[in-house]
Amino acid sequence: MKTKLFIVVLSIIFSSQAFSQKIFSSDPFCHTYSIVARDTHTGEMGVAVQSHWYSVGTIVSWAEAGAGAIATQSFVNVSFGPRGLEMLRNGSSAQETLDKLINDDEARDVRQLAIVDKSGNVAAWTGKLCIAEAGHKTGAGFSVHANMMLNNTVWDAMYSAFKISKGPLAERLLTALKAAESEGGDIRGRQSASLIVVKGESTGKPWEDKLVDLRVDDSSEPLIELERLLKVHRAYEHMNAGDLAVEKGNMKLAMDEYSAAENMFPDNEEMKYWHAVTLANNGSVQESLPLFKEVFVKNNNWKILTTRLPKVNLLNVSESDLQKILAAAEN
Repeated sequence: MKTKLFIVVLSIIFSSQAFSQKIFSSDPFCHTYSIVARDTHTGEMGVAVQSHWYSVGTIVSWAEAGAGAIATQSFVNVSFGPRGLEMLRNGSSAQETLDKLINDDEARDVRQLAIVDKSGNVAAWTGKLCIAEAGHKTGAGFSVHANMMLNNTVWDAMYSAFKISKGPLAERLLTALKAAESEGGDIRGRQSASLIVVKGESTGKPWEDKLVDLRVDDSSEPLIELERLLKVHRAYEHMNAGDLAVEKGNMKLAMDEYSAAENMFPDNEEMKYWHAVTLANNGSVQESLPLFKEVFVKNNNWKILTTRLPKVNLLNVSESDLQKILAAAEN
């Protein structure tokens, strides 16, 4: 039945040569499920998506601090992303932005679009020729949407999962994607996924405004990989905080941050190494030796790197302590 419906819809679309040329000349054929949302507590905004399409995040997902988050999908009009963000940035609401984009688009019937603005207003559109199963559902500050799904329960499952979820926005967005997959997800299977979270207000420093930016471009299990990457991202947030603490001379805080990261990924050589360096810099050379040993045994290049750190003041120990550290793998 679904195969027949797919063929019927495509035949309708192709029946107008000008219309089909307009769609297929430049617009990606990207069917998917996604969510846009704003966190009511932090003001953060984000968009998450999964599809049986290569590198879905490069065309579907758009977000900007101080503006909003956008998902453009089905027969994707990629320009909806940058054009929509520009309109939001200039003060248009989510609904005003969606109305303008959709009304100006001759191929609106095969588009799916969802927008959340910085105030938490939401607007969504599912064209009448989007391939079944297709639909969307909006809630307070969020919208879920899907097309070419195996089952028509996907967007309801996403809605319910996000609505009751707790914690940081990125993890909540991922929860919605996992709920979609549990309902059968994309009828074709899975291939790529993306997760973006930005601050609610722009600081004028884009490198600080984008809080999470993760993509899985080609994988047999993109959501599993996206979840792993998000965990790595959280661990390296601790690592970055540790680096900043070292820069400011707060070794206790650095120790706490490096330890938190290492506890999340106990087999990660990099995390263990900088934990050891911080211990040594904090006067706990003896306690650092087992960590140095474990890292050096796995990869002797860390030992070579250690000899270079004193010259740039990243390892501040006496010459005798340095030799103890370098000899750690031999003891």
